[in-house]
Amino acid sequence: MENMSRRTLVIGLIILFIGISFIIKLFILQVYDPSYKYSAVSNTRREIISFPSRGLIYDRNGKLIVSNQADYDLMVVPRELKPMDSLTFCNALEISIQELRQLFDDMNGRLRNKKISRIKPSIFYKQLSARQYGFLQEKLYKFDGFFVQRRTLRKYEYPHAAHILGYIGEVGPQDIERDNYYTRGDYHGINGVESTYEKFLRGKKGYKYVLVDVHGRQKGTFRDGQFDIPAVAGKDIKLTIDIGLQKYGEELMKNKIGSIVAIEPKTGELLSMVSSPGYNPSLLVGKKRAGNFSVLSTDSLKPLFNRPIMAWYPPGSTFKTVNALIGLQEGVITPNTKYECYMGYSVGRFHLGCHPHASPLDLRHSISNSCNAYYCHIFRNIIDNPKNGTVQNGFELWKNYLVKFGFGHKLGIDFANEIRGFVPNSQTYDKIYNKSWSSLTVVSLAIGQGELLTTPVQMANMAATLANKGYFYTPHIIKEIENDTIPTRFKEIRETGIDTTHFAPVLDGMEMAIWGGAGSTATIARVPGISICGKTGTAENPHGEDHSVFIAFAPKEDPKIAIAVYVENGGFGSRWAAPISSLVVEKYLKGEIDPSRTWLEKRMLEGDLIHGTK
Repeated sequence: MENMSRRTLVIGLIILFIGISFIIKLFILQVYDPSYKYSAVSNTRREIISFPSRGLIYDRNGKLIVSNQADYDLMVVPRELKPMDSLTFCNALEISIQELRQLFDDMNGRLRNKKISRIKPSIFYKQLSARQYGFLQEKLYKFDGFFVQRRTLRKYEYPHAAHILGYIGEVGPQDIERDNYYTRGDYHGINGVESTYEKFLRGKKGYKYVLVDVHGRQKGTFRDGQFDIPAVAGKDIKLTIDIGLQKYGEELMKNKIGSIVAIEPKTGELLSMVSSPGYNPSLLVGKKRAGNFSVLSTDSLKPLFNRPIMAWYPPGSTFKTVNALIGLQEGVITPNTKYECYMGYSVGRFHLGCHPHASPLDLRHSISNSCNAYYCHIFRNIIDNPKNGTVQNGFELWKNYLVKFGFGHKLGIDFANEIRGFVPNSQTYDKIYNKSWSSLTVVSLAIGQGELLTTPVQMANMAATLANKGYFYTPHIIKEIENDTIPTRFKEIRETGIDTTHFAPVLDGMEMAIWGGAGSTATIARVPGISICGKTGTAENPHGEDHSVFIAFAPKEDPKIAIAVYVENGGFGSRWAAPISSLVVEKYLKGEIDPSRTWLEKRMLEGDLIHGTK
């Protein structure tokens, strides 16, 4: 009996302890820690994403190119929807009843496909105008389940540099899968700088928790904001371009198809990169973006096509400078080597034509006069040099020099869509000619024709390499990133394998092309007070008139700008490309055009190769 009493006492004490523990816990939960209370009424708590301001974009001189402007999305929580005044709602959004029905159909479709949640906010109507937002905000309390979320859109301060900057667009399923930063309805950089430097520009999202009443009206912060996470603005970046020079280049290329690429040789910084025809970047912002994009993408002139990095052309006679350097490096010519030209290069029944000029010519004059025969001799001397053993070995040696100059492969610039161009190898011709070919078979490569294809940025890089006498830095558009560093690869020197001593006669010939006497091919590019070195080119075009090409750098001593210009269907290099190049160089180095050349500027600005007024 005594043992039973003890057991009863122990059991009673245990029950009493458990009971007291529950009472204490309930007291703590209800009095000291109301989080469960908030959880119980979680339907009145709303998570609002705070979208960060996207980083600003400046040019090399600190001029603001891209900023931000406020934008608003109408959000919906499907579970909270109730019958509403559709007419007032439509008036606020400035849409028809049919459009409103379509919006609800789209929402219900996403719900069925489980692309959105019934209890979490999703976008119902994108990009409210300031007027729509102001009108709707006053009446939003009438529409249960709806609220407005602020974000930012890009604002372009200049109607230029669209291909450089790129544009912003909504993320797709693959983007969300690749990067969990994004959710449906987010925006990111599609191409250009906006894409390449997206992770710096986008910043970090913030989250704000608010209490709302049954009508969806905000009643205050949740837990005094202690769970809120502030958004972190994106980093500002400074580009290498000069927006004034970019504007001028685009004006010169108006009504022409082609490109301008200008580089600072000492750094590889892109000073200007014009793709023509282009478009105003503001066209791809806001609610009209989709319609404008459709128009641009179906335009036969392809204004969305980034020609400096995506178009490829034969380099034409500008390429003679490289063949001259390879010939000097391989010892198959000297600066004083002379060759005859009988209106071209002839072997048996083979003939490659040339224009009238003095003959014979040494190396310097072969460049200033752009003699085709001279470079056929050089090319064949390189390929057929006995030390190489076979034509295939000689060709591979020649090709490897080209690769070191940056041809045939992507340069690695900071644009996602860069193409590599094309440099054939000996296997290419083994397949075409069943291993039965010679240097004469492919001699058109001597003058930058044949299967050789380059991009405008590769040609501008060649001009920069000539200016540097044998090396270059990878061309790039980024100059500074706020509180960060640019990729180290843009600081690395890339050597061509050509001795510095070999550049003097080639650069002399390029200077003579502009400043020499009779036979010089680019006298139109003379700028008073600036020692420009240049080389004309006429790239053959089987589909119409040849392309006008020109490369140059200036000044000859201590070069500050290197440039390549392509004008499709422009004919001789001296006709369009050389004048445009010289005007861009003059504008950059002197800030204005000499009065003696304003007639030339006027002709370039007004020239229309698209509509036929040349």
